[in-house]
Amino acid sequence: MKIKIGTRKSKLAVAQTNMTAEKIREAFPDIEFEIVYISTMGDLVIDKPIADIGGRGIFVAEIEQALLDKTIDIAVHSAKDLPAQLGEGLDILGVLERGNYRDVLVTNANKSVGTDSVCTIGTGSLRRRKNLKKLYTNAEFENIRGNVDTRLNKLYSGQYDGIVLAAAGLERLGVIGDERFDFKVFDYEDFLPAPCQGIIAVEGRKNDFTAEIIKALNDMDTYRSFEAERFIGSCLNADCGMPLGAYTFTENGKFTVSLSADGEKTVVKTGDINDSLRIAKEAVSCL
Repeated sequence: MKIKIGTRKSKLAVAQTNMTAEKIREAFPDIEFEIVYISTMGDLVIDKPIADIGGRGIFVAEIEQALLDKTIDIAVHSAKDLPAQLGEGLDILGVLERGNYRDVLVTNANKSVGTDSVCTIGTGSLRRRKNLKKLYTNAEFENIRGNVDTRLNKLYSGQYDGIVLAAAGLERLGVIGDERFDFKVFDYEDFLPAPCQGIIAVEGRKNDFTAEIIKALNDMDTYRSFEAERFIGSCLNADCGMPLGAYTFTENGKFTVSLSADGEKTVVKTGDINDSLRIAKEAVSCL
């Protein structure tokens, strides 16, 4: 059996696709894979903020069309890039175990950002700007787009004093430890991540032959968080223009939601893991 996997062309997207293929291969050694590379609007338009050119859907629409056309069988996504509404007839068939959910401030080696002088941070995310401003009151911000390598090269050339990237992406690309840079990792208590950050999601057609295959690699704790964090975004009608931060986790039979919609007030709720969506809804109601 051969499965065609659709993915974007960036190094990170390819790395995540290879991780997914390997997970499937562990459960189904006889499956063969063909990687189909797809360019999305988000890859082609890199000189404008994401919110100005259609929000999260700019990384997904062309890939979903390939699913509907049956050009591909499944698609691998960074879950935080998924729009609130998936294409008709499509579903998330499973998620891999969550990677590092944290955000990272990257600076050139031995040039860490302090609070004693003005610093320029490259990020187009309002959530990241608000979080950083609380930690570095002297920070000023400029938009930045492009894949991880492009952003790091811009930092290294001196265009910014620092940039903010997702820890999961840096780890999956093997960048953490690059001696050209210093990395300051933020935990969720001080710097809430984007909903679903660090999660790899596999999308496919409902009731397709791939559904049972992908189900075998689905990580239930991660899926519970994926579902709850997407539910939060849906409740708040969130888009790229909202500084929404959310992180959920399961521990000792309890499910915890930490949530902020404005980068200022944070709500934390904990309850039984079987009530994850109710706990998420309760957290939203307390904002």
